[in-house]
Amino acid sequence: MSTTFKESMKQKLLDLKEQILRQLVSESDEFQEIVDDMEPKDLADIAADDIDRRILEVLGSQEIKRLQLIDSALGRMENGHYGVCMSCGKTIPKERLKAIPYAILCIDCKSSEERRNR
Repeated sequence: MSTTFKESMKQKLLDLKEQILRQLVSESDEFQEIVDDMEPKDLADIAADDIDRRILEVLGSQEIKRLQLIDSALGRMENGHYGVCMSCGKTIPKERLKAIPYAILCIDCKSSEERRNR
């Protein structure tokens, strides 16, 4: 894998990380606004607010998982294992890395994993 490609992927990962962090901060502010705006309401309104909070929490946890994957990819770049499938050890195609720069599995292994999880 060329140094130029790795550098472009590193920048893409860093940009994604910054974007996610900004999004989490804005969601946190939105979450705080929801909590602050809560007043004594009927049960239906309280339930709707609870659902809104849970959706924000789920979105946040998904983004936190993406952050962990990005940090892991940056670590693999440092130790020379970036772009190598963690399951079979084959090289992950550049096209897949361009689409998902923090991918840890090649397409075949990812497909197999998804079939097992159905």
